Amino acid sequence: MAGAIASASALLCLPVQKPIRTTLRFSTKTHSFHFSKPKVSAFRWNSVRVRPVITPCNCFSSNTTHYEFSDGSSEVELRLQLGGQDDVSAKDILVDADGTSLTVKVRQARSFITLIDTNSLFEKIKPAETIWYIDDDQLVISLKKQDPDLKWPDITESWESLSAGSMQLLKGTSIYIVGDSTEINEKVARELAVALGYTPLVTKELLETFTKQTVDSWVLSEGSDSVAEAESAILESLSSHVRAVVATLGGCHGAAGRTHKWRHLYSGFSIWLSQTEALDEDSAKEEARRHVEDGSVGYSNADVVVKLQGWDTGHAKSVAQASLSALKRLILSDKKLPGKKSLYIRLGCRGDWPNIKPPGWDPSTATDAPPPAALSN
Repeated sequence: MAGAIASASALLCLPVQKPIRTTLRFSTKTHSFHFSKPKVSAFRWNSVRVRPVITPCNCFSSNTTHYEFSDGSSEVELRLQLGGQDDVSAKDILVDADGTSLTVKVRQARSFITLIDTNSLFEKIKPAETIWYIDDDQLVISLKKQDPDLKWPDITESWESLSAGSMQLLKGTSIYIVGDSTEINEKVARELAVALGYTPLVTKELLETFTKQTVDSWVLSEGSDSVAEAESAILESLSSHVRAVVATLGGCHGAAGRTHKWRHLYSGFSIWLSQTEALDEDSAKEEARRHVEDGSVGYSNADVVVKLQGWDTGHAKSVAQASLSALKRLILSDKKLPGKKSLYIRLGCRGDWPNIKPPGWDPSTATDAPPPAALSN
């Protein structure tokens, strides 16, 4: 997953074995991984390198069948069944916690078996303050949270916990999926919408319903600029919506591919799904960094960039999970972002993102930029 010009970014390399196959009113006047058990890698980037956070899809050891989890605000508690062993003592337990990872092993006979092994806790902990004890047939582990304000839906960052946890962070802010492929945008957008309980919207379907013709025929008859202008009008209409995941047109036909058409896309969090020929994660990160800094296409305005090496529709949920993981980290890096998006909408989506100007500012007449408006959540 990779990143954003405004604040942060994340980079994902998703190698796959199969090749890519190839009532609204508006006016038309805007790291390398294998997928047998998919893994994703997310990181924040602001000009400094940040340690990747690996997110396996199956975070628990297959030996773990029963556990209880609870969030007590400043700390979370995990209770693991010890399998009815009455003679287990402290010397038979190994608990290793480090930042966002946790490994728990128990001695059985002459060897240790793994109860849990994950390097993807839902968020960061303070490993030095981890405590544990044995309570009857359970191992109780208390983990101190780095961020007491963030509610943990579960111990790991799974698809389910991400979906539940992201809703509290997004605060209703809509999401826009942009990128070179309309098909990929649509598939990933629908997965995200279902997970978050958001409304899925597809600008291609809205355009074709309104005009009673396909986008391809429209491009042939009137040109891609006409299509981009119409999609921009739809995006303006959608900019005041909340709790929506919008799949935009991909490639050169849509508004998102044009830098000057992002005025209304800034009203939500944008995810750029970008294909890559890079063979490893480091190369994909470098490619994403170059694209963001170059800014030669509109997509470089996105809040998050996800790099895809190949594509198959069966991987849409994995891409959606990686995108949501990156969005979570972006918002945690600046918890005022959803409130700032809301303020941007209330002030009329004037194109002044991310340096929002005070009420009354007119981009067509202003010469000297006034100080940014005060933000409130």
